Amino acid sequence: MTDKQENIAPTKMPKLRRRGWTIARRMAQIFFLVLFPLPILVAGAGWNLFGLSVGGDVRIFTPAELPFYGSLSSSYLSVDAFRLELLDPFAVLQVTLASKSFSLDWLIFALPIFAFYLIIRGRVFCGWICPANLILEITDFLRRVFKIKIKERTIPRKAKIIVAGVVLVVSAILSIPLFEIFSPISAGNKLVLYGSTAGVVTLLAIIITELFWSHRVWCRALCPLGGFYQLIGRLGLFNVRISQKECIHCDKCKDKCLADPMILDPALEDKAKAVLAGDCMLCGACVDVCPTKALKIRPGLDHFKPVK
Repeated sequence: MTDKQENIAPTKMPKLRRRGWTIARRMAQIFFLVLFPLPILVAGAGWNLFGLSVGGDVRIFTPAELPFYGSLSSSYLSVDAFRLELLDPFAVLQVTLASKSFSLDWLIFALPIFAFYLIIRGRVFCGWICPANLILEITDFLRRVFKIKIKERTIPRKAKIIVAGVVLVVSAILSIPLFEIFSPISAGNKLVLYGSTAGVVTLLAIIITELFWSHRVWCRALCPLGGFYQLIGRLGLFNVRISQKECIHCDKCKDKCLADPMILDPALEDKAKAVLAGDCMLCGACVDVCPTKALKIRPGLDHFKPVK
């Protein structure tokens, strides 16, 4: 224990407030997990469930006629004459390369999503929206409960950028949007909406790997969508900032980091004002666990200035 750790007592906060970011993130994760299958339940329980439908002469109200419908890859919001279509930018890249064609509409529909993550922070999708990340956090919990010991097999976190590039190249060669077919990210949505099981198989394989082979290898090193958002992550307006005066270097923040504990090192070592790595999910786990409130999520661009 350092002198700084001995002299500074942890700040006592109510439990809910101490876990404020985590609770807010859980609510967002559950919201998006339920959001896309919801139209089927609203339109009629069992309609097209797992790709099944009942034929007949009578017109049936379908989920696609609701104001909101789709998946994390493609969705729309329709109110009266207004209709907003949204496309995942990485999916658009795959489809463009696979089809060897380009549509201005695709670019327009993908631009709002891309701009949102560019402005906030790229991998906020991974921390706050991606259902695969939520499931893998549950996997982490189960591993702790059942005391499953695994060896940490480290794969460079930038490997997922290479994986993203490979996905795009293979999509162009095979003329299929490769990751969209096997993606575990919207596996549940596509199972319910379209009857596709490929993503579920991928997700099960990832869960087994996480339970018995390595910790967070998918999110940290292999997910191509995570690699895509990592490329633009550093440009985000919101960042985890550190107060060196309050930090006692207990490393609890590194123990809780969902992305990669190494991304905290420059800030902890007083080489940066904030966590600059594009890998930061802005999940707030490090902020919630900090005993002295030395870490905070704040907007601003001054973190790019050199530390004096």
